[in-house]
Amino acid sequence: MDEMHTLGKLVIITGMSGAGKTIAVQSLEDLGFFCVDNLPPVLIPKFAELIEQSKGRIGKVALVIDLRGREFFTSLSESLRYIKDNHTLTYEILFLDATDSVLVQRYKESRRKHPLAPTDAPLEGISQERKLLEELKGAATQVIDTSNLKPAQLKEKIVARFTNLESNGISINVISFGFKYGVPIDADLIFDVRFLPNPHYIEGLRPNTGQDPEVYEYVMKWNETQEFLSKLLDMLHFLVPQYKKEGKSQVVVGIGCTGGKHRSVAIAEYLGKMLGNSETEFVRVNHRDAERDRVEVKK
Repeated sequence: MDEMHTLGKLVIITGMSGAGKTIAVQSLEDLGFFCVDNLPPVLIPKFAELIEQSKGRIGKVALVIDLRGREFFTSLSESLRYIKDNHTLTYEILFLDATDSVLVQRYKESRRKHPLAPTDAPLEGISQERKLLEELKGAATQVIDTSNLKPAQLKEKIVARFTNLESNGISINVISFGFKYGVPIDADLIFDVRFLPNPHYIEGLRPNTGQDPEVYEYVMKWNETQEFLSKLLDMLHFLVPQYKKEGKSQVVVGIGCTGGKHRSVAIAEYLGKMLGNSETEFVRVNHRDAERDRVEVKK
């Protein structure tokens, strides 16, 4: 059984229309995946059979599943259940998402019509699609928010994930952010650190981010910071293996403060150093908003 289990890898790419599925499938194609676009979900078991019967000759398959109607969900869930009950290969669901405002802008730039609302404004179709895909997003093994990603950055994320983690590893992505700019929509866990003393009110620290040693030390020196970190690490050390057991390939941990520049950055940096001690845990730290005020000033 273990030998058969390693024979193939199936990746199902889905998500919001306009969120980057084309770039995702092109990225996996570059990694040697056999890719099929716009596949009816009812045909997924046939590809599972193809992978297993090939005895390793076709080891990696990526299927793009687009929303085409309400029957989509019934056939997709039945197909995935069939694979789980009758096949030994592993499969992942990669869900691509973006904020409504970003999706609307992309539709305006491309002058495309939304498939669910061809005669209405794009936002109407986006709202319908988001409701229909809510359950599927919850079942995804990985969700990627492409709102602030350029095509090259999205490709880099996908290549890193499917190059380094074809083992049974799990990626822990720690992202700092500012609540005033919105919560990351792909985060599995959100922790609010606005209760910590704020370096923003210290004139010499204000221009720098939480990556600066003086700002980092300021955030870390408080008793409440140390107590919070002790409890947070204890929770994460418990939760990450549970996510892995359920088949998730990625856990996104969001750390938020007001502007995403000082406290959240420092805490995220600390977590990046302390997590991922296991050989099967890979940690990445990203600061979404740390430089945002500088960029806006330049504009």
